[in-house]
Amino acid sequence: MELKMFYRTQRELAVDLNKLVDSYWQEETNENELINGIINLYENNYEKLLKDNQFTKVVQQQCGKRRLAVVEKVLEIK
Repeated sequence: MELKMFYRTQRELAVDLNKLVDSYWQEETNENELINGIINLYENNYEKLLKDNQFTKVVQQQCGKRRLAVVEKVLEIK
């Protein structure tokens, strides 16, 4: 799956985060690609993903609890 390195808006970031997690759930992406993709998005777009150690409101609304639970678990591993 092709992901950008830097995102202009929180909404664009959330859309690609959704695509990444959904492709993993549909078994189109393997575990390593999921983990590497999430870590890459986190490291390069930290300020758009988190605010005060919580996911930003836009990301929460766009992604939902189940997807963000997966993202949170991956970031805990890191």
